[in-house]
Amino acid sequence: MEREPLLMLPGPVPVPERVRLAMARQAINHRGKEFGEVYADCVRILKQVFGTGNELFVISGSGTAAMEAAVANFGKDKKIACLVNGKFGERLYKISQRYGDATAIESQWGTPLSLESLEAALEDGAGVVTLVHNETSAGIKNPAKEVGRLARKYDALFLMDGITSIGGDEVKADDWCADCAIVGSQKCLAAPAGLSAISVSEHAWERISKTRPFYLDLMSYRKNAQNTPMETPYTPAVPLFLALREACLIIEEEGIEKRIERHKRLSLSVRSAAVAWGLSLFPTIDSTHTYSNTVTAVNVPEGVKDSEFKGIVKKMGIEIAGGQDHLKGKIFRIGTMGAVNAPEVLATLAAVGHALKKSGFEIKGDGVEAACEVLS
Repeated sequence: MEREPLLMLPGPVPVPERVRLAMARQAINHRGKEFGEVYADCVRILKQVFGTGNELFVISGSGTAAMEAAVANFGKDKKIACLVNGKFGERLYKISQRYGDATAIESQWGTPLSLESLEAALEDGAGVVTLVHNETSAGIKNPAKEVGRLARKYDALFLMDGITSIGGDEVKADDWCADCAIVGSQKCLAAPAGLSAISVSEHAWERISKTRPFYLDLMSYRKNAQNTPMETPYTPAVPLFLALREACLIIEEEGIEKRIERHKRLSLSVRSAAVAWGLSLFPTIDSTHTYSNTVTAVNVPEGVKDSEFKGIVKKMGIEIAGGQDHLKGKIFRIGTMGAVNAPEVLATLAAVGHALKKSGFEIKGDGVEAACEVLS
């Protein structure tokens, strides 16, 4: 049997066979009826997953393309307050610096953000707010609902990165006043990398920038989506759209509520295993910031060499993630996104427990058994 690595990363994630097979066909006309139906299916289901009735478009480009589309279309020449407590909040800040007058409201990676500082920035005239809902670099889930309500209180636009939460955790874009919400295909949707989707509120359309990028001009996406059949403004990555439609149909078949519950259960099982082993979780949580339900970030214990530890896990055919930037070597991360379930998680935890022992860590309790208690 051909051995495929098990990707237990915060993206990319294992892609179901029927999603892969959807790409293995002859090319189709991207201006024809069949493609229009594929695109329409993606939009219909993704609106349910986003929790939105707003217009929604799929972009041939990764999640960063959708980040830039949101900022470039709605933040140009505006004062932008960027909430940053991880790598991807930092990325949104860097994008915002290119288009507007951006200010970072920072806390240490994996620690709570200051909503008081955000309110002060809004009082000072910030017209746009950016937030990463689920910061995978640190394993923390940020308070999108509270941020959205503050933005609306001051009549500012709220641009929410839901790249690693949409499709795997509760997201209510409209209820949370998210004027733009975005997702990436290779995360909780369990599709191949290379596509992103963005929803846009009427509140945002009223404030769209007069000068916009060419390829990421959302007015062009809006115009072409109204055609019959539905179209993208420029040539789309057709095989990826076919795969995304299949992944969306799988979500619809499972039911978004059951899917969210599955993700919560899997992440809780990983956290329970880590605690049972005597490890500490990386994020600092409070009443509004919680642990991520799609990736778990754990501190590398003293005396364990991160690269050696992850290497042992990889030799068993399983890939987990390390820390990024200044957290490299200090944390490891286990993703529980997309189509994985108890068998994949238990295999991963067995490998991680073995690797910890081999790396010199004295395990306190039975992490796999603790995970089984949650999963059963």
